Amino acid sequence: MVTCEWLEEEIRGVIPDCDVEAIDLNGTQDHFHIRVISESFEGMRPLQRQKLILNHFKPYIPRPIHAIDIRCMTPAQAETAGDTVFHPHAGGTGIHIKRIQKHQNKE
Repeated sequence: MVTCEWLEEEIRGVIPDCDVEAIDLNGTQDHFHIRVISESFEGMRPLQRQKLILNHFKPYIPRPIHAIDIRCMTPAQAETAGDTVFHPHAGGTGIHIKRIQKHQNKE
């Protein structure tokens, strides 16, 4: 069973200096929004930031984690980012397991 607390702890293991918040989007413990704020993201592109976290969770995708929306920011970016939460299945461009599998098949 995946919990928000477990996700946050795992991410702190990858990025020790971060502030992290995980939200269970459906209450089903398999669709999550994760917001990570860290000074160490300075100078990194958004995809590079997300890959640090995605690579750690690959063994858990597609089960028990089905979808993750990851938002990685520096503290300065977080100040102006607002408080939005994105749902990967709500018609946007979030990180979804089908996209991850397609990318893995190309490697």
